[in-house]
Amino acid sequence: MKKFWKWKNQNPKPSEDGELVSERVLELYGTIAEESWFDDDITPRMFKDELMSGDGPITIWINSPGGDCIAASQIYAMLMDYKGEVTVKIDGLAASAASVIAMAGTKILMAPTAMMMIHNPITMAFGDHGDMEKAIDMLAEVKEAIINAYEIKTGQSRAKLSHMMDEETWMNANKAIELGFVDDILTDEKNSTEIPAYAFSGMRVANLLVNKLTAKVKAKEKSTDTDSKDESKNGRSVDVLMDRLILIKNQIGG
Repeated sequence: MKKFWKWKNQNPKPSEDGELVSERVLELYGTIAEESWFDDDITPRMFKDELMSGDGPITIWINSPGGDCIAASQIYAMLMDYKGEVTVKIDGLAASAASVIAMAGTKILMAPTAMMMIHNPITMAFGDHGDMEKAIDMLAEVKEAIINAYEIKTGQSRAKLSHMMDEETWMNANKAIELGFVDDILTDEKNSTEIPAYAFSGMRVANLLVNKLTAKVKAKEKSTDTDSKDESKNGRSVDVLMDRLILIKNQIGG
């Protein structure tokens, strides 16, 4: 059976002190349930069994264009019911039904290059005008159900969320954070050292250059008498170079 989810590190082993070495990781990459979960007793149960087979925090990576709203609803409910902390990390796309699943995260992080999209639910209908009206009513209720998840997470008004879905709203990470769909930017923990805004500046570059030249001048002070005579012939004695460096440093405010 082809699954649209994949567990990595499903059973992390505890360390000597009893704590888990690492979190369980769930990947939701691709379409959410290529076939509908409606009237499907096996697939939802399989997902739930795997989810509940362990405990502790889990990390969910999402890169999905969406899919079956029934599957998304059940996964959302299962994650909300899960006792451990759920961290959602969107590294590519969380669109349509995938955005609903993301709302179940205790904490939701989004890569600076990722996107989120919300829109009105879509269906196919067949029949007379009565059947079409029933389909329209059904879609309206599905939309209200989806808004429930967005409202709980974002705190935005239902009217605003409904309008955003009508317009098929695409959000980059900053906009998603601003509107409350996401908590923070997904950062590279390996390179998390903060760099001040002024780090790349003419002043800093000039000071680095002066310091480098000063180091070279000091090194020349230890050179041989022969080298000193050669420098004097070229009119570049150590003392003259040092005086010029001090003058330059004073001019740039170093």
